[in-house]
Amino acid sequence: MQRRTFLAGSLTGLSAGLLVPDLAAGATGAERAVDEDFLTLLTEANEAQIPLVLGSYQNASDSVRTVARKARRLVSGHVWARSAFHHDSTLLAPLKALADRLAAMQHDDGTYDSGNLHSPPDSAFAIQDICMVWALLDADAQPATEPHRAVLEAVLRKAGPALASGGVHTPNHRWEISAALARTHHLFPDRRYAARIDDWLGEGIDATPDGIYSERSSTYASEVTNPCLLTIAWLRRKPELIAYVRRNLASTLYLLEPNGEVDTTGSRRQDQTRVRDVWWYLTQFRELALHDRDGRFATVAKDIERRRTGELGDFLAEVLERPELAGQLPAAVAVPTDFVQEFPAQHLARIRRGDRTATIFGGTDFHDIPVIASGLSTNPTFFKLRTGAAILESVRLSPQFFSTGHFRSDGLRRTGPRSFRLSDEVKVPYHLPLPKRYRRRDGAYALTLDGRFYASMDFPHRPKQYRTLKTSVTVTEVGDGFDLTFELGESEVPFAIELCFRPGGTLTGVQQLETAGNHQLVDGTGAYTVGSDRIEFGPGNGATRVTMDPGERYTHLSGSLTPDGLRVYLTGRSPSRYTLRLRTS
Repeated sequence: MQRRTFLAGSLTGLSAGLLVPDLAAGATGAERAVDEDFLTLLTEANEAQIPLVLGSYQNASDSVRTVARKARRLVSGHVWARSAFHHDSTLLAPLKALADRLAAMQHDDGTYDSGNLHSPPDSAFAIQDICMVWALLDADAQPATEPHRAVLEAVLRKAGPALASGGVHTPNHRWEISAALARTHHLFPDRRYAARIDDWLGEGIDATPDGIYSERSSTYASEVTNPCLLTIAWLRRKPELIAYVRRNLASTLYLLEPNGEVDTTGSRRQDQTRVRDVWWYLTQFRELALHDRDGRFATVAKDIERRRTGELGDFLAEVLERPELAGQLPAAVAVPTDFVQEFPAQHLARIRRGDRTATIFGGTDFHDIPVIASGLSTNPTFFKLRTGAAILESVRLSPQFFSTGHFRSDGLRRTGPRSFRLSDEVKVPYHLPLPKRYRRRDGAYALTLDGRFYASMDFPHRPKQYRTLKTSVTVTEVGDGFDLTFELGESEVPFAIELCFRPGGTLTGVQQLETAGNHQLVDGTGAYTVGSDRIEFGPGNGATRVTMDPGERYTHLSGSLTPDGLRVYLTGRSPSRYTLRLRTS
């Protein structure tokens, strides 16, 4: 296959409004009409990006991934006959500057720095874009871009061996490198590249039975892994990989919020406390909608297009590269909007009733790996609720028990058709004298962990006396909201329940505390209102002093678990049984 057939004539075919190959039809040769509205959307979105790139392409602080993405945006408009920038000569010098920058930033070993030094996976993110840029320019075959292609080809040939021999840091990096190698191999074949892809795939795809990947990032990891698996499936003829993407997208349907956000509470990555939008998934949902004739996926894709959030212009390059992605979608089928959906592998449940959604989470890694570290789920939020624009971002509980920190449930147990229980038992030891056989005359005992701190005490060999705190939270769906019943016992400690609402609304019925953003509900009922959407909460449980103790793991390094937003505290003292009523309207 000549490289110039990489796009299978898509630049000409799409521009002329010709039929595109039917992705679901396979070898039958069936075709489907182009979705003109989709192409117009991507074209306009890309046209809006190009002036921004022209105003910033000389930014010296840009990472290699940013430089490569800017080049991709320019090239998409330059080669696309429907673009206002089609073959615009004013793009050539900036594009050449970006290409030269990519060459200058590359190390002799073929890798780039991008936070990490000489990083194969970070390089792979950029290399995927560079492959697309080179292929689009090559298919366009304009003499004016021959110097650009020569620079980019040298970059790709230099990077390939580094990706084929280098290592990774995270699970999704394996698939990013494999996809970059698949693209590079398709353009400049090298058996080493194919062999390395097979090595990584031989480890197995890290998908749970829930359809969520091992990093449990319902956005970040999926945004990386799904496109990479689809690229490998396409270029390396491995259609079995599509099943993982299908299952992930099907699971995502139950994590979607009505406004297009995706719930990330169970994540082990950076997004576990961030707001992420489904626009990143546009071509994933579109491809599987076309492949499977799945109207649910078509509905999500069309909703992304309708809302027009995010950098949708970035997808133009993918569609020029694979014109079947611009096919007319199957008839829309409603996505689930009335359900109780469990994700057992991450101890998470989602409940949706139209415009009202809730998340219940008991699956942090804290009980198996009691540390705070990147790659672990340690977010102490165990409940979220929203109705329309009124959003309760988190509910957290902090008992003052030997500075052991927030309540984090050890799993999630369903107790009824609409109820779940979260529970935890924390035991803190008092250490007794060492048995004589472990004593040392010099008093130089091993530096060991007590569970909260280290000391030269040889803690493992000491008999212990324990103080215990048992905590459970039962979440029950009621007609117009939820009841959260808190039970704390065996030790007498003060505690605080923290409700954090997204900024933008108004709180009533609460008292302002000294710290900005902090409020307390002492008695009666409070409310958070955004327009006509409202969440009522209460009753207040008294005026005990508010203390949210994140635990010694955080305070030792001056860390904080204070969430951003409007915070309301309800307080009490164990032993206690208290029901927090949350009602929506």
